[in-house]
Amino acid sequence: MAPVPGSGLAKGLAVTLRTMTRKTVTEQYPDTQPDLPPRTRGVIGLFEENCTVCMLCARECPDWCIYIDSHKETVPAAAPGGRERSRNVLDRFAIDFSLCMYCGICIEVCPFDALFWSPEFEYAETDIRDLTHERDKLREWMWTVPAPPALDPGAEEPKEVAAARKTAEKLAAQQEAERQEAAGTGTEEGDE
Repeated sequence: MAPVPGSGLAKGLAVTLRTMTRKTVTEQYPDTQPDLPPRTRGVIGLFEENCTVCMLCARECPDWCIYIDSHKETVPAAAPGGRERSRNVLDRFAIDFSLCMYCGICIEVCPFDALFWSPEFEYAETDIRDLTHERDKLREWMWTVPAPPALDPGAEEPKEVAAARKTAEKLAAQQEAERQEAAGTGTEEGDE
């Protein structure tokens, strides 16, 4: 059976009419920001205070796109008669996002929680050399990292949080005792 002339045109017009009546699903990107899931892999943020320059992230990176430079500093003894210590000081921490494949291995292997995923994705550059973000730029991305999900209400308190809370309570009690002692000695001197 031979096809009827113009049947293809009629089928195409039928598809067009069907799609014209449906609601559009296209989001106008620059005007409407996309609603991203909380665990979106956008860009990597650096919490510099937690970095101990252990180099695990750079060693485990399959693309070798993390560049770290550091030097050693001698820290004086904390107590008299104690031993001087040396510690690593971070000089440079850079990630080349033109090489990064966003696998997240660097974030997973960091034992001190210095690297985090940020959902930001608008960091395109006109020059590929500008995609190497130094530590000041990575620090800026850190403020866009969403807060971690709330803990299960029935779960026990993490030991780190419990230790920090106990230390803070002990310090507050010590400061209060010093304040009361100072207030007590101030009134006694005024009585004399």
